[in-house]
Amino acid sequence: MAKKLDDIMAAMPKERRQRVEDRAMELATLKDLRRAAQQTQEQLAATLGVRQDTISRLEKRSDMLLSTLRHYVEGMGGRLDLVAQFPNRPPVVIQHLGINETTPDT
Repeated sequence: MAKKLDDIMAAMPKERRQRVEDRAMELATLKDLRRAAQQTQEQLAATLGVRQDTISRLEKRSDMLLSTLRHYVEGMGGRLDLVAQFPNRPPVVIQHLGINETTPDT
């Protein structure tokens, strides 16, 4: 059974946990993120109910649906947030990512 990132992080000494969290902020690829979570492709695949080769292909893609990325991140016990950044304005977190809502155009 795959371990959850929260469980792994909670078992670490405070200093190590801080180093991992700091390093996670610098990561650039899904593979790096998975490795930082100390999960193998096989473990993540089991959590997501897919085959290992599916994880390998996802990690090599340069473009994917946000819902696919969210599923990948949630499979490691994380949460995906989408933040829009504009010049001279504070960042805006886009809520309800992937939920279809019918709202009138403004």
